[in-house]
Amino acid sequence: MNGHQRPRDDEGSAARFLALSDGVFAIAMTLLALDITLPAGLDPAGFERALGDVVPNLWAYAISFLVIAAFWRGHHEMFRSTREVDGTVIRLGLLGLGLIALMPFPTTLLAEYGDQPQAVALYSGAVAAMGAAQLALAVVLWKRPWLGREALPDPVARNDVADLASVVLVFAVAVPLAFVSPAGAKWWWVVLIPVKAVTGNRGKRLRAAGRR
Repeated sequence: MNGHQRPRDDEGSAARFLALSDGVFAIAMTLLALDITLPAGLDPAGFERALGDVVPNLWAYAISFLVIAAFWRGHHEMFRSTREVDGTVIRLGLLGLGLIALMPFPTTLLAEYGDQPQAVALYSGAVAAMGAAQLALAVVLWKRPWLGREALPDPVARNDVADLASVVLVFAVAVPLAFVSPAGAKWWWVVLIPVKAVTGNRGKRLRAAGRR
């Protein structure tokens, strides 16, 4: 244990915390879809209008589902080599889960008021905050190898940190950008696609090299 004390019994195992996390992620993903509804009893013209009106809800749902799914995947990747959790890990993890559970609210704002700078800024800030919480958690787990089944190689950990930092940076920049151009801020999110492709491929290569 490198001279470090084992976590107390009330702090628990990584498996227990991961089970709680999976539940929160699943509930948050489910709640995203609750606003996607059409009124009953519409005539053909009203149905067509209502169907057009629900498109922004579908778009916001798709974006948020992908965002939460990406955080869930990263969360699992972090805890794959973790055996135990201590108080700091639990507190940071619960902070992140609280932000995940809150995502249906900014998603609804984005769907209903996507042309308003406040709605886009709030959504961007929410994702940046989730990324910051997960980034802090990743750094803590990296710097506490005694919590893991095996120490995470530094190159892999640095790549994971860079990957999360890119999410925080892109969405944090989108907050002030939303007050200049809400549409421009949303297009700015697209920058993450090539960035995530690069960090994701590099992470796979580093993990594969570490298993040899």
